[in-house]
Amino acid sequence: MLWTLLLALILLLVLQAQLCVCLRELRSASLMTSVTSVTSETPAQAQNTTASRRMPGAIIIGVRKGGTRALLEMLNLHPDVEVAKAEVHYFNLDENFRKGLDWYRAQMPLTLPGQVTVEKTPGYFTAPLAPARMWSANPAVKLLLIVRDPAERLVSDYTQVLHNRLQQNKPYQPLEELLLRQGRINPSYKALQRSLYHQHMARWLELFPREQIHIVDGEALIQDPFPELQKAERFLELVPQITPDNFYFNTTKGFYCLLSEGHDKCLDDSKGRPHAPLSNKAFQKLCRYLWVPNQIFFRMVGQTFKWC
Repeated sequence: MLWTLLLALILLLVLQAQLCVCLRELRSASLMTSVTSVTSETPAQAQNTTASRRMPGAIIIGVRKGGTRALLEMLNLHPDVEVAKAEVHYFNLDENFRKGLDWYRAQMPLTLPGQVTVEKTPGYFTAPLAPARMWSANPAVKLLLIVRDPAERLVSDYTQVLHNRLQQNKPYQPLEELLLRQGRINPSYKALQRSLYHQHMARWLELFPREQIHIVDGEALIQDPFPELQKAERFLELVPQITPDNFYFNTTKGFYCLLSEGHDKCLDDSKGRPHAPLSNKAFQKLCRYLWVPNQIFFRMVGQTFKWC
């Protein structure tokens, strides 16, 4: 009887030992499967989940013919900046705004965490509904406004419209006829209204704090791009990456071109196009008309510019 109990106890101990071995092997196999799953799937998953189309962290809102394309291309030199390749016109065109934020996001480039998506549509600045729409979509978005002498901007604006109409074989009035009415400035001329910066800026400042809007000097950007890009990098809270070596002056075109990784890029021939003719007398009338609006704008933004 005693030997029978002893034998049964020994058998029970052996079975227990074998069970422990089996459990250990099962745990090991499970762990190996888990590690293999992580190491084989994580890179693919990371690629799918981290690179995505995000809402812009910064938007170049204007001004039209102020140098928005140049600013966008220069910001794109930074490795942590990805830009929308075309003007989206989401916040200023009703037909696009009705498509919703998912459509807008789909127009953005793929970015990784830590990168900044930048969109530019110069029509936003003067669009009455754009500030409220943009604030509703993202009240924390950083805004960049590039400005130039509003009188020169007006002439450049006319020149672009004139060029487009000539290409389409459409007639167009001379600039002086549009700008002046019975010898006085015509306040209803649309290109002039776009140059009244203070009126448009007031709408943006109703919603966005001044420190959320970075003013870029358009003339300075053309004459010496690097200092303006340094300021933009700081505003966007980017690690400084753009250097003076990223720019070289193209004597043929008469403005700076970009260098990145051994490749150069110049803006297209529409940039730097000769202005349409305007008499000096008419131009001086325009300058006098814009003097007070310019002073109001300077006080609004806390900056002054050497405009006519």
